[in-house]
Amino acid sequence: MAVIATRTKLSGFLRALVDVESRSPFPRRGPPTTNGLASRSGSVRRSSSSAAAAVAPNESEMVGSRSLGMEIFGVKEYEDYRRSLYGGITHKALLVDAVGTLVVPSQPMAQIYRQMREKYGVEYSEDEILNRYRRAYEQPWGRSRRRYVNDGRPFWQYIVSSSTGCSDSQYFEELYNYYTTDKAWHLCDPNAEKVFDALQKAGVKLAVVSNFDTRLRPVLRALNCDHWFDAMAVSAEVEAEKPNPTIFLKACELLGVTPEDAVHVGDDRRNDIWGARDAGCDAWLWGSDVHSFKEFKIFNSSTSSMRYACHEPLSSNNFLGICRKQCCS
Repeated sequence: MAVIATRTKLSGFLRALVDVESRSPFPRRGPPTTNGLASRSGSVRRSSSSAAAAVAPNESEMVGSRSLGMEIFGVKEYEDYRRSLYGGITHKALLVDAVGTLVVPSQPMAQIYRQMREKYGVEYSEDEILNRYRRAYEQPWGRSRRRYVNDGRPFWQYIVSSSTGCSDSQYFEELYNYYTTDKAWHLCDPNAEKVFDALQKAGVKLAVVSNFDTRLRPVLRALNCDHWFDAMAVSAEVEAEKPNPTIFLKACELLGVTPEDAVHVGDDRRNDIWGARDAGCDAWLWGSDVHSFKEFKIFNSSTSSMRYACHEPLSSNNFLGICRKQCCS
């Protein structure tokens, strides 16, 4: 009961941050900005993710004020909380958000819509398309809270038609298929391949956890990064979308680890951080707690003062953590 009370208290504290979020000039739900990977300078980091991509899932549904979170609560306090629950930090598995953390759109959504519009008679400007997209995305979708069901076509047909005023099926298919190719996406971090290869060799279990339709697997294959992961928990397949803890629990099940042994990294506080922690996982906010995959290191806790064991395999004394020291690069 004490553990449940402690976790409830923490969840209540984290959700209190929504009062700060509500004062942001950006919408709480709906697409983020269309500037691709936005600047991380200053105390406000705008989302770098998918709503820059038409006909592509929007994983960052809260934007603005992203650099709060761990800074407000305090890293040490959160680590103490984890130890109070589990007796230590035991990260043996890494869960990774897809859009906005692992991959980002190569061009802004409205720009792609405009480029493909001419032969279909779409006359709206990029600003108009973006505004209409946001309004459409913010509307409730049917009777279910899940937008990405199977291939997501009905949802995206509604979004494209609402954004452009064009319901031409060929126009939709051209946009939809574009976002299944490597032209539409690129890796967020150029260090990713080297890091994930090293983590795999060290014995860290790796999984993608993503609000996406069934195109995610071909997208990652096209980018030649699907083999980096031992499992994928895709909302359209799991039938649960972040922040529902079910999708994180499924990822842990697929990896064969308990939630307390997994840490999730993602760029959205509500979907990624709160969702993962509600499932019992640890969580790091991309762009705030961690800025590059090369910061992931293996630590050794066998001594009173932790030492870096960057090239050692996982063991009962080793765990995954973050290190920003140049000597560990």
